[in-house]
Amino acid sequence: MYELEGLEDIFFIMLYGGSTLIAVFSCSYLLFTRGNLFLASIHPPKALRRWTAAFLASVAASHVWWSLLGIYWLVDDRLLRNIVAITLDRLTFVPLMMCVLLRLLQDRKRSLWPVWVAMIPVAVIAVNCIVTRNQAFESYLEFYSFLIGIAFVVYYVRAIHQYGRWIHDNYADLEHKEIWQSLLLMAFILFVYMAYATNAGALLTEYLAQVNTLIIIVFILWRVETLQQLDNNTEDMVADGNDETDQTSAPNDIGALLVRHCELPQLYLRHDLTLQQLAVCIGTNRTYLSSYFAEHDMTYNAYINRLRIEHFMTLYSKARKSSLPIIAKDLAAQSGYSSYMTFGAVFKRYTGSTV
Repeated sequence: MYELEGLEDIFFIMLYGGSTLIAVFSCSYLLFTRGNLFLASIHPPKALRRWTAAFLASVAASHVWWSLLGIYWLVDDRLLRNIVAITLDRLTFVPLMMCVLLRLLQDRKRSLWPVWVAMIPVAVIAVNCIVTRNQAFESYLEFYSFLIGIAFVVYYVRAIHQYGRWIHDNYADLEHKEIWQSLLLMAFILFVYMAYATNAGALLTEYLAQVNTLIIIVFILWRVETLQQLDNNTEDMVADGNDETDQTSAPNDIGALLVRHCELPQLYLRHDLTLQQLAVCIGTNRTYLSSYFAEHDMTYNAYINRLRIEHFMTLYSKARKSSLPIIAKDLAAQSGYSSYMTFGAVFKRYTGSTV
């Protein structure tokens, strides 16, 4: 609410208030609901839910202080009003946005303190411009925000690349949506941020900013609630006969252990089998197993997918010999793939042809 023009438009007021209420509702949902009301089978990371709730609370709070400052306080002092409101946005909305994006990546727990340290100059610039009544506040802040934005985007793209490699090395049947959706969310948020940062008070731009805010709220809520927590818990992992194996088996023994505890009992057909779980089941640890795959110039992902594709081809051959109807989707599910799209991509990679 840069100007009072929006206060004279009933539709804008309804949109402004509606986006505020939706942000509050979404924040409350993430904070006070124990389970996932959208997808009961998905259990998002708890820390991610809390950071997202804080981000949504900052969205609602931003709407509140912009309207209060525009209607009741500092109405006649546009410079001071904008400095205060914009600074509050940059010290809450922006760092929380970055924290949510970083918490979407589950390969490691990245430090968040640099994000908050980077906000200190924002406060310094604001205080200096309030004291000196400097009209160039927004120009200074836009320049600094541009530098911070570029640095974060570069870091985040690199972090997503690392995340993608981690998923590839530890999971065999996750779709790439785990990666590209995080990039899409970042792009959406940056688009909204730019809409706000370049908003000079035009009513059309105000409308666009509110519509984009609604898109962000819906998208981030959906993204969080559909993101399965990827951890290395093995409490529920049970494999016949693997509880008596030696947990310190050296890499030289791993080939035989894989045959005995993974290939013969067809453990690779488990949809959610991870590298850590496989290591426990064969009686070694994750480090030894990763080293074994590296020594044989392959990854966990490649190992599991090779076994699954071979299993699929076996099922296919049996079905042809028996003159049974062949439904590729059913055979893919029987071969360990929960996603037919993932199966199709893997099949083409290993066979050179489409299903």
